[in-house]
Order: sequence, then structure tokens, then C-alpha cells
Amino acid sequence: MSFIRAKVNDNGRIVIPADFRKELGIEPGDEVIMRLENGEIHVTTVEEAVRRAQQLLRQFIPPGRMLSDELIAERRAEAARE
Repeated sequence: MSFIRAKVNDNGRIVIPADFRKELGIEPGDEVIMRLENGEIHVTTVEEAVRRAQQLLRQFIPPGRMLSDELIAERRAEAARE
């Protein structure tokens, strides 16, 4: 785990060091997600947050089941009823 000391500027901004941005794959203009947890600020990329959410949900979906296919079938059935 890496630590670095940084200053908060007058606008409340903190610069993410280049090494950290490179490690996380953050490019200028990218969006990040920040969360406050136990008095700490955690920063992650949107892609990593999506990956974690998918991993969390995967444990509740039986292998071989495709929720996207089920959703498409439901939408088609609704359209056919209209």
C-alpha cells in the first residue's frame, strides 16, 4: 500500500499523484467515485466500481443464467402484448 502526503488547496482540491493515476488507469477527464468510510476518503474508478458490483451480484445468479437474455425476453413479451 502506498501513502503520500498532499495539501488541500483553497478550492478544496487535492491532486492525485501521477503514479497513483497511472496505477489506477485514470486519465484526464475520467470520472471517479469517492466514498467516505470510517473517516477516510476512498477513490476508485467507475470501471472498478462496476466490476465490484458485478462480482457481488454474481454470487446470487446461478451459473449459466443470463439475466440480460431474460430481460430482453420480458421486453419482447411486453411489446407483443401491446
